[in-house]
Amino acid sequence: MTLLKISFIFLIVLFTVNSTAQKPVINILDSGKKTSLRGLSVVDDSVVWASGSNGKIARSTNGGKSFKWLTVQGYEKRDFRDIEAFDANIALIMAVAEPAIILKTKDGGKTWKKVFEDTTKGMFLDAMDFDNSSGIVVGDPIENKIYIAFTNNYGESWQKLAYKKNILYSTEGMFAASGTNVKLLSQENKSGLNEVLVTGGKKSRLFYKGSPFDLDIIQGEESQGANSVAINLTRDTIIVVGGDFKNDTSKKGNCDIISVHHDSVLHIKPITPPHGYRSCVEYITKDKLINCGTSGVDISNDGGMNWELISTKSFHVCKKAKQGNKLFLAGANGKIAILSYQ
Repeated sequence: MTLLKISFIFLIVLFTVNSTAQKPVINILDSGKKTSLRGLSVVDDSVVWASGSNGKIARSTNGGKSFKWLTVQGYEKRDFRDIEAFDANIALIMAVAEPAIILKTKDGGKTWKKVFEDTTKGMFLDAMDFDNSSGIVVGDPIENKIYIAFTNNYGESWQKLAYKKNILYSTEGMFAASGTNVKLLSQENKSGLNEVLVTGGKKSRLFYKGSPFDLDIIQGEESQGANSVAINLTRDTIIVVGGDFKNDTSKKGNCDIISVHHDSVLHIKPITPPHGYRSCVEYITKDKLINCGTSGVDISNDGGMNWELISTKSFHVCKKAKQGNKLFLAGANGKIAILSYQ
């Protein structure tokens, strides 16, 4: 066989592979509701919950083919910025500002019970995260200390935890952008948690197991800093995204890849950063990640080193099924979508 024929066959095979490769696309499932969705919890490939402003909750039990919408009675004006669902019937929702509250349902959202309330002046909850029955909720600083409460009974009761190890800067806070600026690794003991969280604003830092580390993220203005954190435990890697939500198309300082070595961290700059401000990041596989923000959605196939813009649609939050493979997104105007391949 001549070299020319071999080259021709190679080109045909290459073209066939590229033309049949599946491309990631974002398909809208529901929209047009008077709510901005920032809370999202995907139990499995069938059960999806979302929460947002104007007391709105959405729930699907058929993988997003249809959603049942409800307004939490008595809380029609509250903004539920985060949600944690355990199955098709049991879920927690978090309302951010004074008074800060957490409600729980055990009947698919028909009725809700208040399981947490704090009327402290300046209260503003930002995010929740759970590891089985153990959970954590974090909020903006009170007296320059990170606000933390935890539960070990699926949110039935909560206990405030004095976060005395580190005093925050007066210009340092957290963003309630997607409910993903805190991750609970596991419960260490009855009085403490093993958490990873990121702060934002004029000062933006990573708190890893209680110790603070500076972030290689744009900061200095109230609209800047870290918004979300994702963790790959098998590779001791932390991905942080954020940016400047007032300049949401800027790529400057919007992603920090962190390699953790015992009590120290190594910062790695992406070669191709996300294409704008990003409010949420999520692992799809050990190497593949997705992020989203008001200026679009990116996917990385190499651990966050290079990001490809796959959509310019605006979303606040993206979550993969805890037990399954489907990945959903949610955003303004009651928009809910699914990541598909074609």
